[in-house]
Amino acid sequence: MSKVKITDTILRDAHQSQAATRMRLDEMLPACEILDKIGFFSLECWGGATFDSCLRFLNEDPWDRLRELRKALPNTKLQMLLRGQNILGYKHYADDTVDYFVKKSIENGIDIVRIFDALNDLRNMEVAVKATKEYGGTAEIAMSYTISPVHTEEYFVNLAKQIVDMGADLICIKDMANLLLPYPAYSLVKKLKESVDVPIVVHTHNTTGTGAMTYLKAIEAGADVVDTALSPLGGGTAQPVTESLVATLAGTEYDTGLDLHLLTQAAELFRPAAERLEEEGWRDVKRVLSTDVNTLRYQVPGGMLSNLIGQLNQAGKIDQFEAVLEEVPRVREDFGYPPLVTPTSQIVGTQAVMNVITGERYKMVPNESKALLRGEYGRLPAPVNKDVQKKILGDEEPMVDRPADHIAPQLEGFRKDIAPYIIQEEDVLSYASFPQVAKKFFEDRQARMLKGDPTDYNPENGTMAI
Repeated sequence: MSKVKITDTILRDAHQSQAATRMRLDEMLPACEILDKIGFFSLECWGGATFDSCLRFLNEDPWDRLRELRKALPNTKLQMLLRGQNILGYKHYADDTVDYFVKKSIENGIDIVRIFDALNDLRNMEVAVKATKEYGGTAEIAMSYTISPVHTEEYFVNLAKQIVDMGADLICIKDMANLLLPYPAYSLVKKLKESVDVPIVVHTHNTTGTGAMTYLKAIEAGADVVDTALSPLGGGTAQPVTESLVATLAGTEYDTGLDLHLLTQAAELFRPAAERLEEEGWRDVKRVLSTDVNTLRYQVPGGMLSNLIGQLNQAGKIDQFEAVLEEVPRVREDFGYPPLVTPTSQIVGTQAVMNVITGERYKMVPNESKALLRGEYGRLPAPVNKDVQKKILGDEEPMVDRPADHIAPQLEGFRKDIAPYIIQEEDVLSYASFPQVAKKFFEDRQARMLKGDPTDYNPENGTMAI
């Protein structure tokens, strides 16, 4: 048995899961020298919600963040999370935009692109995978893990075979809601290792308190890489803690070979950031580190749970919380059992709230629910409830082809829209991802440049000095 490899998520998923993605670049850079010596398989540091958070809340250029991290981590593979045809947003983009985003991500420093689709519709990942390979990146294709009558072990093994045919360099079991329990993890990883000939990565969280046990069983079954997070932002709603797993495996046939002393040193450098995030209210320790078994009962991920609470509080109906939790699995069944991950978790959750607070199922139907049933997000895993489809869509026939086939090329239009603001080619992609937020960021940047502010753009090295 070869050594188990570790992807650490402290620079991305750990603070996204625990602290609304609010860690700043200046809090990451001091730890990079030590992180770079440790010998991780990779560091997940970009994509997911980091892009939106940089532009919207942190006044950082996300491309600059990536370039700075690349400079500071010359010996370590950098990894990002990409939502396939959604890129980093919440809707489908044209193929030219997806291709160019992947190209620029790799040019600016990304080595491994983890690509997933909320519905596991491989058609929504084709362009991103092809671009990753074409521009010299490593394509790690993820299966969004969930449990339903259609999401059986056989379903995931068959999906993995199709993923290999697409050209995957690695396959990731992406367990975003911490539903993959230890013994099912052992069985699934074992079957995958027997069925496909690419490394298997396992990603989970510790929301239900089972994450570390799941990793142990997955490793025993032959998992090649697991995602963990350094202790200042590890555990709970984030990934299981890196140091704990490394210590557990030390001296066994699965020994990671990582130096616990270096890991501890790196962790210490993130404690001030964790404390700031707690003091400023971004990281509610009681919530993010508590064990929540509701996920196992209702398959509602932590982020979705807080959205539901927010929606019910806004409507003055928080007393209906339990009823909404019970409605979520029913809506999910009606909608063809989509895995509950962005954006389908928000769609199913909002519909469940509407059904409960109006007192009539599907009396109010948001546009996103209609789009999901129309096939605009891709192919649903199972047939939709015909009565519900009729009530929501009437006689309209859902599309059966690839959703992006209906989207004309967009890049030149985006470029024209922001021509006066462009100071680097990547600005076009920032605008494509989040038009209003990016435009405001560009306007603020331009105002600083006109004033000769020291935090202006540096044309010599193509970065914003923050």
